[in-house]
Amino acid sequence: MIIENEQLKLEVCHEGGEIQSLIYKKKGLEVMWQGSADHWKGKNPTLFPIVGNTYTKDYQIDGKTYAMKNHGLIRYATLQCVKNSQDEIVMELKSDENTLAQYPFEFTYQIRYKLMDNRVMITYQITNDSDKDMPFTFGLHPGFNVSDFEKSVLKYACPEKATQIHLGNVYESEVELYEWPLSHQEIADASTIVYKNLKSPYVDLMMPEYNLRMSIEGYPFFAIWSSDISAPFICLEPWYGHADFEPSDCAFEDREGMMKLSPNKTFMTSYWFEINE
Repeated sequence: MIIENEQLKLEVCHEGGEIQSLIYKKKGLEVMWQGSADHWKGKNPTLFPIVGNTYTKDYQIDGKTYAMKNHGLIRYATLQCVKNSQDEIVMELKSDENTLAQYPFEFTYQIRYKLMDNRVMITYQITNDSDKDMPFTFGLHPGFNVSDFEKSVLKYACPEKATQIHLGNVYESEVELYEWPLSHQEIADASTIVYKNLKSPYVDLMMPEYNLRMSIEGYPFFAIWSSDISAPFICLEPWYGHADFEPSDCAFEDREGMMKLSPNKTFMTSYWFEINE
């Protein structure tokens, strides 16, 4: 499925309903990470109904044990295209026997892609089709090509005094952020850089070829990741919740960042990114 305008050409695939390609037409450049066995096979999955996983890789609902792969269901599913107009693509997944065996709730999940000049607008709509409250969280995991880490900078919309969650021996610290020269080593040392309580509505990924501005407003957590110290991409990840960073006896529905959706109700969220000179 392809939509395009004078500035961008967007291709979406059935696998995960993900962006397969985004071409910045002025320079003929591929914006999105394409996946590679040498680094990370993923591209830009969406994370539902869990970000990461529980510490034990399983969880209990109504006394029964279930398990999902890392980041939940959508990235491993085949979504159907329910709309492909001149400027909009809508991908959909409805719960089935496979999803119910991993996550015992009926749902309808939609991803809506729309081009607006130099911007890609992505909207997510999750409907609880079951007859009980549905606990879930949600996150984004887009990978962007970076040709030269040493010449690229991540800049926040405003100077930040935020909280960083350190993995491993889990603890939190207060940090000041504004302009961060991209560093494979800092990402590797942290495993994943995770912040919370950011105030910036967007971040700018400033690279030699172009700048990419991505919205993060409304998401309580923001993570930065790359697969290894030579990977030519970076993932900028707004999350509503997060994985278990340490052992926990907390009920699945009570984990930090989990939400509850009533029967027949719909949760909507969105983000965007745009290409600028």
